[in-house]
Parts: sequence; C-alpha cells; structure tokens
Amino acid sequence: MTKHTNILSTKKLLPTQKQLLTDAAISVTEEDFIETKIKTFDFPSKGNLKVHDNIIFTSQNAVQSILQHPKCDELKTKSVFSVGMKTKDLLTENGFDVVAYTGYASDLAEIISLVYSSDSFTFFSGNLRRDVLPDTLKENGITFNEIEVYETNITSKKTTSKLDGILFFSPSGVESYFKSNTIKDEMCFCIGETTAEALENKKVKNIIIADKPSVENVIAEVIEYYQS
Repeated sequence: MTKHTNILSTKKLLPTQKQLLTDAAISVTEEDFIETKIKTFDFPSKGNLKVHDNIIFTSQNAVQSILQHPKCDELKTKSVFSVGMKTKDLLTENGFDVVAYTGYASDLAEIISLVYSSDSFTFFSGNLRRDVLPDTLKENGITFNEIEVYETNITSKKTTSKLDGILFFSPSGVESYFKSNTIKDEMCFCIGETTAEALENKKVKNIIIADKPSVENVIAEVIEYYQS
C-alpha cells in the first residue's frame, strides 16, 4: 500500500463509513459538492397532475421529501417502483409496498415498459433528474406525470491538496467537481454506471465502478484498490 493515500469524498460520509477508510490507512477529506432541499408541493386529486395508482422513486431524497408531507399516508395504498436498494429499504421501512426495484433507472424503465405498460404512474423527482426514465415511458406511450419534490443545488469547491483518488456518488457531483477542478491521473471511484458515464463525458479514463450502487461498496473498491 502507498504510505500516504489521500482521497476526496464528494459527499460527507457517515462516521462508520469513514472509519473503514481510516482503518485501511487511507486519509479521506469530505466535502458536500451538492446539497438537496425539500420542496413545497401538493398532491392534486384531479386533472393531469393527480397521483396515479403506481408511483416511482429514483432516489432516497425523493422518499425523504414524501415522508415529511402531511398527506404521506395516502400514498401507502399505491404500488411503488423504485431505483436502488437503499431507496427500496427506506420505502419498505416506512410502510410502502415496493412491487419492483432495480439498480438503475434504465432497467426500471424497461421493466415498466415490458410488464406494466397498461398502468399509469406518478414519478416523484428532483430538478436535476436524468431523462432516461421519463423519455422511455414517453416513447412507449405509458401514461405518467411527474411531481418535483426536491431540488439539488451545486456547491462546488476548489480542492488544493494532492489527491490519489476521488469518490463520486452522482452525475450532479461530477458536474459540481468539474466546475472548480480538473482531473489528471487521480483514480475515480463511482457508485454506478450513470456516474461513471458523467466522468467519461469529461474524458476521464481512470474509473472504477462499485459492484453494487451503495456508498459501502464504493469504499470497498477504494480499500481493495489501494491494498492490492
């Protein structure tokens, strides 16, 4: 192992997550390169924005926003489709019925298009959500609407220390990092394929993608890389 390995996490880690790196003699700096804020919204009961019988979540942020809404319990009778194990776990723990979940929005869009194309959906989203899911639903003529329930803000920061590696957890985090920084030979560890794709679009070559899209799996990749 390199005597001093310095990495940057583009989001604040939990103490237990940071400890895993510390125990592996990896020095980590943490900065939140994006911030999320819950939006005020309503659940219309009529018209084009009424909440359909099937609802879609692609992030924990959207779930957290819904959980704080006074009419949250009204949604627990609906069938839920979600992206990400942690998103699914958060929904299940709070009494929602998750009928399908996948690791990526593209996979969920495919399942809905193949198996549930005659149903109607409401997608609870954020302002910087990717187009892949809504575009696929539109292309397949599936009835859906979208309610924006949180917003993501770029909080870019200039890094001055020499880094061996950088941890990325979303395409928004990649965009934020590149607003103030560049990447030369640093190894980039990504939570998933869409985040890696955002880096590839910036001409970054040194990319490792976690086996499963979770913070813990990103950290496991970091430790394995620097210990081998």
